[in-house]
Amino acid sequence: MIEYRINPEISSDQLNELFASAWENHVPSDFTRMLEHSLGYVCAFENSRLIGFVKLISDGGVHAFLLDTTVHLEFQKRGIGQELVHHARDYAKSRGCHWLHVDFEPHLKHFYQSCGFKHTEAGLIRLEAQS
Repeated sequence: MIEYRINPEISSDQLNELFASAWENHVPSDFTRMLEHSLGYVCAFENSRLIGFVKLISDGGVHAFLLDTTVHLEFQKRGIGQELVHHARDYAKSRGCHWLHVDFEPHLKHFYQSCGFKHTEAGLIRLEAQS
């Protein structure tokens, strides 16, 4: 049975283990500041094992942004990612947000459309590449 929790106590070790399973070339990180400064986050657990994660950030007004939707490789294709996004959507709404944004790579288009996102135009600058 999968349990979804909003803002549970989790460690960088748990997040690094999850991200390493799902993201090629993941570099271990200290997630402490990121968690402290987020609007919130949703975790999926099987027993006490972290198997899914998504983070929300906010502009402090009516916009929230979805980041780092991740499901452990062993648990993908079971609807866990969609549930994480739905819980995050409901949490953002409960915090007064009117809009939920997400950026994604083309291969994730179907996933985010299945979560209710509509296509919009957006812009992006990679700051580390600017001189």
